[in-house]
Amino acid sequence: MLNVHAIKPEDLKALSAGELAAMAAQMLAHIGEQSKRIDTQAQAIKWRDAKIESITFQLARLKAWKFGAKTERMNAEQRDIFEETLAADQASLEAQLAALQNGAGTSRSAPEQQPRRQPKREPLAAHLPRVDQRVEPEDTNCPTPECGQPMVRVGEDISERLDIIPAQFFVQRQIRGKWACKCCQLLVQEPAAPQVFDNALPTPGLQAHTVISRFVDHIPYYRQE
Repeated sequence: MLNVHAIKPEDLKALSAGELAAMAAQMLAHIGEQSKRIDTQAQAIKWRDAKIESITFQLARLKAWKFGAKTERMNAEQRDIFEETLAADQASLEAQLAALQNGAGTSRSAPEQQPRRQPKREPLAAHLPRVDQRVEPEDTNCPTPECGQPMVRVGEDISERLDIIPAQFFVQRQIRGKWACKCCQLLVQEPAAPQVFDNALPTPGLQAHTVISRFVDHIPYYRQE
């Protein structure tokens, strides 16, 4: 078999028609193999670029979580809980990113695509309270004019959806009656209920809600406002 890489242009004149045809077929086969290899490398580069973009995004999110604005960061006690995990995740992402960037010149075959899973809706949690809404026809008699007999309930369809009762703000009015004795010139009135902060507009319930939203739900004050 002729060596396509070793042949020189001046050697073509000495080749016969059969040798030229064999060399042309060999070159076409070589070109086909090169095309397949180029397609494989293009797929590998595309997969690697997507992986780099994903890791870069995750790394930026971790850094924002760790070094972000004070209103969006966790306090020192909460950060200590996740400090080891956060550092390990950040080191792992940086190592993966460096390995992908260093391997930009090497070819890697694209991973095999996993079969797509069909989405399946999970049932709502069993511990949540259920509020039933009965929907029945206004008239339970047969709508056929010739019949009009009472119908019999044979079944029902039940569908569940998740709902919420949002926080409701209202003004709490404390009305303390004044009672006076005309004979003794005496005025009687119950003292005001004690407050956490004197002369404060929010009640203890609203104060507790604000503190829980800030330090448990991690909602900054400006978002609560």
